[in-house]
Amino acid sequence: MTTAVKTNTTMKTFEELESAVRSYSRSWPTVFKKAKGYKLWDEDGNEYIDFFAGAGTLNYGHNDEKMQEKIIEYIRNDGIIHSLDMGTPPRKEFLERFNEVILTPRNLDYKIMFPGPTGTNTVESALKIARKVTGRDTVVSFTNAFHGMTIGSLSVTGNSFKRKGAGIPLHHTVSMPFDDYVEDQDSIVYLEKFLEDSGSGVALPAAIILETVQGEGGINASRMEWLKKIESLCKQWDILLIIDDVQAGNGRTGTFFSFEPAGINPDVVCLSKSIGGFGLPMAITLIKPEYDQWGPGEHNGTFRGNNLAFIAATEALSNWETDEFSNTVQEKSILLSRAVEMIIEKYPQLKGEARGRGLMQGIAVDVAGLAEEICAEAFTRGLIIETSGPDDEVVKFLPPLIIDREGLEKGLEILEDSIKHVLA
Repeated sequence: MTTAVKTNTTMKTFEELESAVRSYSRSWPTVFKKAKGYKLWDEDGNEYIDFFAGAGTLNYGHNDEKMQEKIIEYIRNDGIIHSLDMGTPPRKEFLERFNEVILTPRNLDYKIMFPGPTGTNTVESALKIARKVTGRDTVVSFTNAFHGMTIGSLSVTGNSFKRKGAGIPLHHTVSMPFDDYVEDQDSIVYLEKFLEDSGSGVALPAAIILETVQGEGGINASRMEWLKKIESLCKQWDILLIIDDVQAGNGRTGTFFSFEPAGINPDVVCLSKSIGGFGLPMAITLIKPEYDQWGPGEHNGTFRGNNLAFIAATEALSNWETDEFSNTVQEKSILLSRAVEMIIEKYPQLKGEARGRGLMQGIAVDVAGLAEEICAEAFTRGLIIETSGPDDEVVKFLPPLIIDREGLEKGLEILEDSIKHVLA
């Protein structure tokens, strides 16, 4: 399969009428028309394998038939579409099913908050409640973190380009080294010293926020032992632990929550992207009951009642009624890990390093600009795959979780052909 890069004429409307801020349409200059499962098609009928999954929003693939049918039926029956935080049957069913299928089997006790439709909405609400509950203002985040594009979320984001876009100073946060940020140095010892030392210049924080796998920051995966130590520090110092599972959650790493293998119990959990199941905007913030100290309407949003998303999200939860879906994701993760290691070994010119876990993996390429070239070439051959990291140095694998072995292998074959071509 080959695809032709679109001409300037094809993309003329976007180039002339849309803001310069657009990004993905620059990397993949075509007009996509149709999508199903793990594939997309453009207006010319060219087929693409999707290793992007809507930046992690389409874990269950494109146009899942059961979700699609339920949404269409609801619309045809004149169901409530927009409802703010008023009660509706879809909202009620989602709350009950999420508690029954996800929280109770994992012995987790959270209040479920609908903060607004996006990942940055859930992060903003998490930062607010931590400061309200503790009465403190400082939040500790980590190097290469990405938590969103609004001011609070940017303040705990590491990327200097994104931070600069705020246009104002970003205060009341401190960035600490993520796990293995500096080789052979224990970042926990560094953080602990800052908390203990009255001369460190770091006030006792309200919260520590982290991604267990840093999606935009380079697919950096923390060790389970590191996560356990962070939780222990939080308990010792009465600091709230916020896990941003917007991209790494919803099964992306093989378990519903990315932190499950560590056996930790965060105080606040941020979910968005694939929580909506179908790609519709939805986010939730999980808050331990003792910290759910909001006044009515103290944090709100016009689009926190997306009933179509509630319907799809409830149907998506059926994947988690047993361990079968989780097991298949983990099996495919092993296949992907082996392929990543093979590519790194076979093509030493990449100076590659394996990153991530689950179906959230990457190859860090230690040659400036090479990862971008590989992804661009992959697009011309029918594979949608993006880069990650502060310098776009990581080839990032983020296929839909429902991808079959054939699709995974075909995508990896296209990627390897692209690597050969670029290196040649």
